[in-house]
Amino acid sequence: MIFALYNNYIRLIMHITVRIFIPLLIPLFFVSCKQEIQWEQLFNGKDLSGWHIDCQPQDKNKVFWTIDEGTILCDSRGREGHHHIWLVTDREFTDFELGLKFQAYSDSPGNSGLQFRSRYDTTIENGGWMNGPQVDINPPKPKPWRTGFIYDETNEVRRWIYPSLSNWDMKDEYEPEKYIMKYSADDDGWNELTLICNGMHIKTILNGIVQTDWDATGILDDEIHQKHNVGQSGHIALQLHHGDDLLIRYKDIKIREIKK
Repeated sequence: MIFALYNNYIRLIMHITVRIFIPLLIPLFFVSCKQEIQWEQLFNGKDLSGWHIDCQPQDKNKVFWTIDEGTILCDSRGREGHHHIWLVTDREFTDFELGLKFQAYSDSPGNSGLQFRSRYDTTIENGGWMNGPQVDINPPKPKPWRTGFIYDETNEVRRWIYPSLSNWDMKDEYEPEKYIMKYSADDDGWNELTLICNGMHIKTILNGIVQTDWDATGILDDEIHQKHNVGQSGHIALQLHHGDDLLIRYKDIKIREIKK
C-alpha cells in the first residue's frame, strides 16, 4: 500500500514537472543560448592579421595603414596623390553588431568611413571601386555631425541614403540637434561608434547618441545592390578617402554576429 502511494506520488511529481516547469524552462534555455554569443575582436592590437588592402594599381606600393602603439593608424599627411585606399576584413558578415573606437585630430582635414556589407570590384573605376554602404566618419569642421550617417559608395548610386539625398552634398539643415565629436585633446580623446545591421534595419550610435535608425528595405536589397552582391552581406572596411590628407586611429574593433 505504501509502495503504491509512493509510486503515485512520483508519477504526479513527474507529470507536474513535464507539463508546467519544462515549458517554462525552454524559453530561458534559448535566451541563455543567445546571451552566450560573445564579442569577437577583429583587430588583435599587434598586426593586421585578418585584414588586407584594396586599392587601385597605382597605389599598391603606398603605405598608409600601419600599426602604432596598439592602434590602427591611417596617416596620409602630405601625400594627397592617392585614390581611395581601403583596409578590409578578410571575412564577410551579414547580420551583426560592431563596435569600435576612433581618435580624430582637429588639424586633420581628411575623411574616413566604415564600409559594411561591401565588396571591391577590380573591373571598374580604372582598376577598383568599393561597392556598398558606408557609415561616414567625418571629423573635420564644419560638418563632424555627418558622422554616423550612411553614404552609398555603390558605383551606380554614390549618394547619401540616410538621410536620402540625390548626391553627395549634405546641407546644414540636416545637422542633428545633438551630437558629440571628440578630438585627440578632448577628455580621453576617443569616440565610440556602434553599427547594428539586422536584416534591413540599420542603426548607428556615436558616443551614445543614435545617428541613424533606418529601414533600408527597397534600397540595400534592390536590383543594383543585388547585381554587385552587396547591401545584404559582405566585407567590413575602413576608408582613406580619395586625395585626402588624413590622420586617424582605430582600436577596440569588435563584432558579434546576430543569429536567427
